[in-house]
Amino acid sequence: MTRSDLMVLLPYIILAASSVAVMLVIAVHRSYRLTVLLTLAGITTALAAFSFLSPLLPRQVTALVVVDRYAVLFSALVLLASFAVAVLSDSYLSLRTGRHEEFYVLLLIATLGAAILAASTHFASLFLGIETLTVSLYAMIAYLRDSDRGLEAGMKYLLLAAVSSAFLLFGMALVYAATGSMEFSRIAARAGGAPALTLQAGLGLIIAGLGFKLAVVPFHLWTPDVYEGAPAPVTAFIATVSKSAVVAVLLRFFGTIGISQEGPLFLVVTGIAVASMLLGNVLALLQDNIKRLLAYSSIAHFGYLLVMLAAGGPMAVVAAAFYLVAYVITTLGAFGVVTVLSGPDGDAAAIEDCQGLAWRRPWLAAVFAAMLLSLAGLPLTAGFVGKFTLVLAAIGSALWVPVAALVLGSVIGLFYYLRLIALLFAGPGRAIPLPPSLSFLSGGVLAVLLVLLLLLGVYPAPLLDLIVHAVR
Repeated sequence: MTRSDLMVLLPYIILAASSVAVMLVIAVHRSYRLTVLLTLAGITTALAAFSFLSPLLPRQVTALVVVDRYAVLFSALVLLASFAVAVLSDSYLSLRTGRHEEFYVLLLIATLGAAILAASTHFASLFLGIETLTVSLYAMIAYLRDSDRGLEAGMKYLLLAAVSSAFLLFGMALVYAATGSMEFSRIAARAGGAPALTLQAGLGLIIAGLGFKLAVVPFHLWTPDVYEGAPAPVTAFIATVSKSAVVAVLLRFFGTIGISQEGPLFLVVTGIAVASMLLGNVLALLQDNIKRLLAYSSIAHFGYLLVMLAAGGPMAVVAAAFYLVAYVITTLGAFGVVTVLSGPDGDAAAIEDCQGLAWRRPWLAAVFAAMLLSLAGLPLTAGFVGKFTLVLAAIGSALWVPVAALVLGSVIGLFYYLRLIALLFAGPGRAIPLPPSLSFLSGGVLAVLLVLLLLLGVYPAPLLDLIVHAVR
């Protein structure tokens, strides 16, 4: 490995070193505040390191990873979302008794796994990245040991993730048997002469394995229970960082090998996307828990993104990347409000907990309402621009059935988002205890997310140009 290879890997090395440094500091001297500061410093330093890589890009580092503008874009998104989760976790965990320093070691390791996924060009790095991410999530979900729901959620995620890893590995084995390679580019080059049945079966199993991580239909059954049982910041991490990394590697892999609109794989992806869009929104209508509502909503949103996987082409990747950025901002903001409203006795997850919030915490109610409007895809928000780009890309590929499902799903989603917003401004409901004040850092994160939400809704051109440049 050359000096240049080490330079382009510097952000990932910093993340790995940060997790080791935090673990060693905990072993020598337990200090919650120092642990949080080291975690934030490690993520910030890794982000800053990306700014020095431009002259060296793109660079293939062995057959396993490529550090190009696409990898930098998604890795930076993962790191920024992880930074926000770390800040929100600080305000959340500081209200609870016990030692919580190890949580940040898990957070850094999971972030490293997610960042590696964005740069993966080989099944080995894909599997290592996804398992590094997933194994850390087992412990993060069940981190609050005094919570029965958290332990149950962690056990469910452990069992089902193990099954999904088996599907993923078997799919990789079949693709290797058909093509003789585990490198994305060589698989694409040899796919034409490979046994069709073996290759298609392998790709189908890979979609099933990664479909679990994205929680799309019919691999979604774990989602509402895990979202509800996990601590609110961990739920935010799963919904944004974990899923963003999987989308990044899916787009790279299937963008490399291609999905023919005449093949069975196209029908599978399209069917999953349509089912996710419709079923996710319909089930969200029936929820009386905010975290479960957002869980089913996320199923629908990743159904929207799978339409771009079926569409293929640079325009679809640009639309998917922009929508993913908008989704991450919006979801972090929504779960951020849930996090800061949560007290030491549990998360503020019941819909009734938000009734009349505008009269008790007008700032939080305004942020939450803006995030819900963006999830609904209303104008002047990032969510609207994101959905508009998705529809344009799908129409450009003549995907009329998925477009119809996307529009119908968005109409259904509008009902439950607006119902929740109306509840925020309704008369005072049951007076749940609220935290005495909003911490400076958590308030700052929510303010930045709100500004980005509105800025991308009004002026999305700079981000779109950046994404186009990265995809090219």
